[in-house]
Amino acid sequence: MKKLVNKNRRAFYDYEIGDVYEAGISLLGSEIKSIRHGHVTLKGSFVSIQGGEAFWKNGSIQPWEHMNTIAGYAEQRDRKLLLHKKELKKLEKAMEEKGFTIIPLALFLVGGYAKLEIAVAKGKKQYDKRHALKVKDIYRREMASAVRL
Repeated sequence: MKKLVNKNRRAFYDYEIGDVYEAGISLLGSEIKSIRHGHVTLKGSFVSIQGGEAFWKNGSIQPWEHMNTIAGYAEQRDRKLLLHKKELKKLEKAMEEKGFTIIPLALFLVGGYAKLEIAVAKGKKQYDKRHALKVKDIYRREMASAVRL
């Protein structure tokens, strides 16, 4: 059973989402405890592939409040993602194409393990964003009028 910890709502507004993957995250003990309490920020983070390994960058996990301050960790350190080789190769190919990036969509807890849902995405232009809002607004109006009838 998946328990949603945090969702990157801005991703669906700023990007056209392509292939979606689920990756495990290599974490410290105090980081997973902080994630269970929901102290995670996905905003502004991305995934980078270096040397055949994927890393989650700019993702913020606030320090756990009961942790020893001497043995602390950096809030925004690079965290290794655990993926299959085939998935890594597909992601590397996607990164080679111009305009594509890999972004996190959501963070889940699955059976006690933290999983990051990542997607290959392409940035939207400003007019695409306005069009998406227009379509969403039209849909809301149609649903409201259907409820009234």
